[in-house]
Amino acid sequence: MSETGTQADAGTAGDPIRGRALGTAPVPLSVLDLVTVGSGSTASRALATSVELSRLAERRGYHRHWVAEHHSMPGVASSSPAVILAHLAAHTRRIRLGSGGVMLPNHAPLVIAEQFGTLEALAPGRVDLGLGRAPGTDGATAAALRRTDTLNEGALGSPLLERSRELGEGFPEQLSELTRFLDDDFPDGHPYARIHAVPGPVQGPKGRPPVWLLGSSGFSARLAGLLGLPFAFAHHFSARNTIPALDLYRQSFRPSAVLDEPYALIGVGALAADDEKEAHRQVLTGALSMLRLRTGRPGLIPTPEEAETYHFSPAEREFADGWLANVVYGTPDAVRSGLDELRKRTGADELMLTANAHGGEARLRSYELIADAYGLPVLDPARG
Repeated sequence: MSETGTQADAGTAGDPIRGRALGTAPVPLSVLDLVTVGSGSTASRALATSVELSRLAERRGYHRHWVAEHHSMPGVASSSPAVILAHLAAHTRRIRLGSGGVMLPNHAPLVIAEQFGTLEALAPGRVDLGLGRAPGTDGATAAALRRTDTLNEGALGSPLLERSRELGEGFPEQLSELTRFLDDDFPDGHPYARIHAVPGPVQGPKGRPPVWLLGSSGFSARLAGLLGLPFAFAHHFSARNTIPALDLYRQSFRPSAVLDEPYALIGVGALAADDEKEAHRQVLTGALSMLRLRTGRPGLIPTPEEAETYHFSPAEREFADGWLANVVYGTPDAVRSGLDELRKRTGADELMLTANAHGGEARLRSYELIADAYGLPVLDPARG
């Protein structure tokens, strides 16, 4: 079978979780999109770039395109993954689309079930529901997202933040509730037994999005293993925990109706450019942006020129260097070698690449260069 035919089979058909490696890639390659907004640009432009990226990824054999939920971050325009995914679904034909992830404690499980049931109806067989238990933001914003009628609207002090943390600790129960809404199988006598998530099974036999658990530590790794679910680890910002979390997932894994053996992907910061100097210029913008975020100064993604001329203090330089040490960047050959080494070291079943840079052009170019480096085929998106 030709590579083009193989890729057509790897889209909507067959296994809804496991991807298929193409070209010389050791595992399937996918895209994690933060919908970054660079200095001098706009959210509209960032969202248009996401459409371009989904089309490029589909054309070049990437397996899936996920969008991450973040809030109150000027440099990120992905606060509403379900809305963005509906837009991407309208502009693509084959590639899997999903959340990387939806932060479950920020939302009522029924709302998520209905949003992703709608997405599944719009793009049957192409939707993934990745779930995280972190807020995707700072504590005060998390409290604003999660407030209930029992909380004082104006109280942003410890009681509200404590309630926000408690909601995060109820993640397994929220996950169980969400799954029952997706499957429409609350037992008789349950308070929600007569409530139906629509679109959903109550309207007739249909598929539903596979659920993934996301994490940056061991909690979700162990839970995903115990439930027999696929697991996605955020290596791009928690590299020191990657191997322990993956080991815990595999050790905890129990076969389920979803998976008979573990399946884990890792998110990887990766950027390729035509030469090493340009690649460093681009990834330095992401390092400076993260430094500002971690020190309470979030903003738009700085330009390469701004990042190059920024005066890093010794402590800031240490942070930036540590951040860049976990990004795979350089020429296409260097990135390919770095990804191959990372995959071998972690045993990941899939690599999901995120290119955190100022401009959309640099990000699109990076994914194209990486596809070329692995010899991924140029495909006709209409097939599949």
